[in-house]
Formats: sequence, structure tokens, C-alpha cells
Amino acid sequence: MDIELTYVDEDFIKKHFPVRKKASHKGENGRVLVVGGSWIYHGAPYIASLAALISGVDLVYVAVPKPLVSTIRCLNPNLIVIPLPDYKFTKGSARRLIKIMPEVDAVLIGNGMGKGIADGLKVFLKETTVKRVILDADALLPDSLSILVGSGKEFILTPHEGEFKRISGIEVEGKSTEEKAKIVKSFAKEKGATVLLKGVIDIISDSDELFLNSTGNAGMTVGGTGDALAGLTAGFFSKGVKAVVASALAAFINGAAGDVALSEKGLHFTATDLVNFYPKIMKKFDRLI
Repeated sequence: MDIELTYVDEDFIKKHFPVRKKASHKGENGRVLVVGGSWIYHGAPYIASLAALISGVDLVYVAVPKPLVSTIRCLNPNLIVIPLPDYKFTKGSARRLIKIMPEVDAVLIGNGMGKGIADGLKVFLKETTVKRVILDADALLPDSLSILVGSGKEFILTPHEGEFKRISGIEVEGKSTEEKAKIVKSFAKEKGATVLLKGVIDIISDSDELFLNSTGNAGMTVGGTGDALAGLTAGFFSKGVKAVVASALAAFINGAAGDVALSEKGLHFTATDLVNFYPKIMKKFDRLI
């Protein structure tokens, strides 16, 4: 099977970057819910939420176990924090969230959730009425994926190579970019998903289109940069941007911000540094109508 390898560039970003209406009101430019965290991980859902917020959405909610609530509220008052009753994402937490969650345009789930969350994920993914879903990190499980396939929801998967093997059973490590691209496109088509396979070259595909991204650098192995990418993807997705395009926009901008971080800080930047460089990349693409 021949496959065309198209790299995302600034012309692609200019063409697809969301336009904002001058007369828009709060809520019209995207509302994101991030569901994540556990007794040991507070940073992952926070970084994902911060990335979604800086993407330019109007409202970001973050649902985390109750012990994390005060910490995240203190880290950033711009986030709306929803307390969940247990130390991890149990069935009880999922049912509680379904009852109290606000109306949102996209849900990102999985960041920092840890293990033992499969039952909670099943309940939430079956019962949520939100039509745009992103699975990242600990939510990237075969059972979670099986619930979304054929559900009528539009969904994005954001795995690294190990997580891709976990959900697909296919080993892509060591394969060429072209080989990986063929595998990702075939898997995306089979599942009706959009897949953003993270790597030195990011590979983004749905059932029809395929894009590659080469921005980014070795400093981005620092923890949290994948959470940032997922949050940025959720931000664009919540604005109604097509899933494969939202993923490509996020991959390019996340990597480009990483390249700015590298030029300014060398190999000594963090994921929050990375997110704080997003505006430097994105402001040149902003448009009002």
C-alpha cells in the first residue's frame, strides 16, 4: 500500500487555525472538561488543563479526586475544579461526575489516573453524552476503546508507542516512519478513530487523512509534555475543529513551543515552561471576523 507522507507546516496552521468572532460570548469558543489525577499524580491533569486553557477556549473544568482539589485551585484560579469522591477514578466517581458535570464541548480523560480505573472508565464512557472524547495516558485501554467504537462519538487517541501497542497489540518501535504511518492509518480506519501517535515524528491519521509532524526536540522527554499535547488537542477539538486537524494543529504547536523553550532554556525546561510558550507560537495565527 502506497502512502503519501504530508508534513504539517505553518501554511497548514494558517489555513486551519480557528477563527474567533469579534462578537462572540463566553462559552462560544470552546468548553473543555479534563478528567484525571490520583492520590499520587496532580501535575498531569493540571498541565493538560492549563494547555487547554491557553489554547484559547473559554472555560476549562478539571475533575480530580478530592485530595487534589485545593492544590489545583491554588495553582491556577482560572480553572474550575470539580471534586471527585475517591482517591482514584472508581465507578462511584464516574457516576458522581455524570450527575454534576457541566455542559462541555469535549472531554479529555486519563491524565495521571494511574491503575485500577478500568471500571470507572467504562461507566463514564458509556454514560457521558459528550460527543467529542480524547483518551490519553492511563485511559488508553482496550476496553475503553471498545466502548467508543461504534458509539456515535468522535474520538481521538493520543498514545506513545508503548500505549499504542497496549491498545492495538501491534509493535511499532523500530519501524520506519512510513511503516508506522501505514499501521496507524489502518488502525484508525478499523476503529473509526483519530490517532495521534507521539514520537520523534508524530503521526496523525483518521480513516481518510494522514499528517506527520516534525517539530519538537529531545528536551520534550521531560514529564508532562504529553499531557500538554493532549490538553492542547482537546482545546482545538472543543472548538469544533475536525479531529484529525485538531490533532495536527496541536502536535505542530506543542513541538514548536518546545523548540522555543530549547532555544531559550536549553535542555532545562519543564512542561509548564512549554505551555507558557504556546502564545508565542499561536498569536501570529490569531484571526477575528
